[in-house]
Amino acid sequence: MNKAVKKIILKTKKQVYGDMLGNNASLFQGEGFEFVELREYVYGDDVRKIDWKTTAKLGKPFVKIYKEERELNVVVVSMLGGSVYFGTVKQKSDIIAEVVATLGFSAVKNSDLFSHMIFADQLYEASKASKKLFSVHKAVEDVYAFDPIGKEGDFSALVEMLHHRLKKKSLLFIVSDFVGDIDLKLLSKKHDVFAVMVRDRFEEDPSELGYLRLIDMESKQSFEGDVNSATLKNYKKALHDNDEKLYKQFKKQGIRFSKIYTHEEPALKLMKRMR
Repeated sequence: MNKAVKKIILKTKKQVYGDMLGNNASLFQGEGFEFVELREYVYGDDVRKIDWKTTAKLGKPFVKIYKEERELNVVVVSMLGGSVYFGTVKQKSDIIAEVVATLGFSAVKNSDLFSHMIFADQLYEASKASKKLFSVHKAVEDVYAFDPIGKEGDFSALVEMLHHRLKKKSLLFIVSDFVGDIDLKLLSKKHDVFAVMVRDRFEEDPSELGYLRLIDMESKQSFEGDVNSATLKNYKKALHDNDEKLYKQFKKQGIRFSKIYTHEEPALKLMKRMR
């Protein structure tokens, strides 16, 4: 096993099974997915469970009751386009590998089913659902060994693939830098979707670099340009608009998300956001 992979596995396993995340801690808390019945709202019920359609029809509030399913189907998708081949502290792809390991070990610890996919412009890897630690080790190895250069992340194709492939309602984690034209509405209708945004501070707040030659890691095309204040202003506005659009979409569609920078600790950020 590669030394870097082994280091990620040992570190995240210690975090998940040790004291760092707390005894008996699970990142996957909350209710299950099986709908049982509707009943009239009583004081203390979670207002998020109110079924507004029935409430409007009957003129009084009703809530949806779910039967808790102990076994979750945890699906983690690593979106590995060329843009993840970047990082001033760590590569974004290295952070993605840590996120996959943290989520995978948490699923196995919680006796949930874990499966992992690698996607970019198409599906490259897809594992069978498993409760074994080996499946997590394999997922981390796959992420680390994958070469994202020359591959452009296609979120439309990703959504289409997951919509047809995932027959069972799942706790679906999509791990990516989330830059581009992205719409997860179709997936959020059926699955509990959690977006893990992996970014580097420098790509959100770069400094002037002057005239230089750059390489687009998705297309492998090189180009020259002057990275001056005007260029940076336009770039930052485009990225800001991209993120604002995403946040509105996530809020509207009930998609939880967490942003993890390359200088941060993935397990702690995930734990904080999911509890």
